[in-house]
Amino acid sequence: MTARQFIIKKIYPFLQKRLKTETTSVILNNDKNVQPIVSFYQLKATSIKGEEINFVTFKNKKVLLVNTASDCGFTPQFTELQKLHELYGQQVIILGFPANDFKEQEKSADAEIATFCQANYGVTFTMMKKSVVVKNNNQNAVYNWLTNSSLNGWNGQQPVWNFSKYLVNEQGVLTNYFGPSINPMSEEIIKA
Repeated sequence: MTARQFIIKKIYPFLQKRLKTETTSVILNNDKNVQPIVSFYQLKATSIKGEEINFVTFKNKKVLLVNTASDCGFTPQFTELQKLHELYGQQVIILGFPANDFKEQEKSADAEIATFCQANYGVTFTMMKKSVVVKNNNQNAVYNWLTNSSLNGWNGQQPVWNFSKYLVNEQGVLTNYFGPSINPMSEEIIKA
């Protein structure tokens, strides 16, 4: 852990309150239960260990997808994501998607990211291979689905920063978007 990361980790509770802005604290809900046009279960992604993960294995479970970065003011959310995984891992799959889309805040190698997450935050939930999560020609297929209303049925909100969160229900319906400053152990996320 770098000195910067140590400082961020120690002052994170204060940062959480200070960084809560209109953009980062947005919550979007699929109140009309709009069904996806393309099934969530058709998606696949590669884990940080190089294993292909077919999303059909997530049927009948909720899935929380989070774009992550190792050197961000929100990086200490790994602690809350791990706690959420430990408390609700039987009902909710957590998938971390490392990305370097916001001010170069992610390490360059997947192995380095995996080591950092395990050593500093005890992460045992599934981390994916580093990729692009914002809309452009290199955006990974999962985030293309999450941020494209012609695929997921209703949502066009892309991540506004690291640790934006998307929740998919047990039937593969995208139900929520939570901005980066919404804590993974918040009442809003636990309720959803």
